[in-house]
Amino acid sequence: MPSPQKAKGSSYERECAAMLTELYGETFIRAPGSGAYVGGTNSKRKQFLHEGQIRAFKGDIVPGPSFPLMNAECKSYKDFPWHLLLSKECLQLEAWLEQLLDAADPGDFNILMMKFNRKGSYVVVEQKHYGTLNLPTNYINYTSPKYGSWLIFESKTFWSLNADTVKTLCKSPL
Repeated sequence: MPSPQKAKGSSYERECAAMLTELYGETFIRAPGSGAYVGGTNSKRKQFLHEGQIRAFKGDIVPGPSFPLMNAECKSYKDFPWHLLLSKECLQLEAWLEQLLDAADPGDFNILMMKFNRKGSYVVVEQKHYGTLNLPTNYINYTSPKYGSWLIFESKTFWSLNADTVKTLCKSPL
C-alpha cells in the first residue's frame, strides 16, 4: 500500500491528466510508475527507446499525441514556502525545477503544475515564453540561481488564457 503522500501525489497527477484530456480532447495519462525514468543520470536510456517510450517515461504526464514536446511534472503538497520566492532561492521549488529539467530535451515545453492544501493550484513555466503567453494581471516572476527565470500563474487563469498557446508550443517543429 502506498504512503499517504504518494497516494496524494498520484491522485493529483491523475487530476492533471484528466484536466488536460478534457481541455484538449485527446488522452493524457499519468506516467507509469510516475517519475522520470529517462531523466537525470538515466538520460542514457533514451538512446535505446523509441519516441513513444520516451514520452511515456518522461515526467509525470504522458501527453496526448499532438503534444510531443510537453514535459510536465505535478506536485501536490500540504503547504509551500511562498515567502522564500522573494529570497535568494526557494529550495523546494529549486528541487522541483531540477526534477523537471532533468527529464527535458532541447525544445521541450517544460511545465510544473502545483497544488497546495487550501491555497489553490498553480502553473510554473519558463520565462522564455513571456512574449508568447497571454499574461493575466497577476503572476510571480521567480529567478532561480541555477535554472533561470520562471513565471508562476494561478492554474485556471493560466489555462483559460493559454490553452491554444501551450498546444502550439508543444508541437514538433516541421
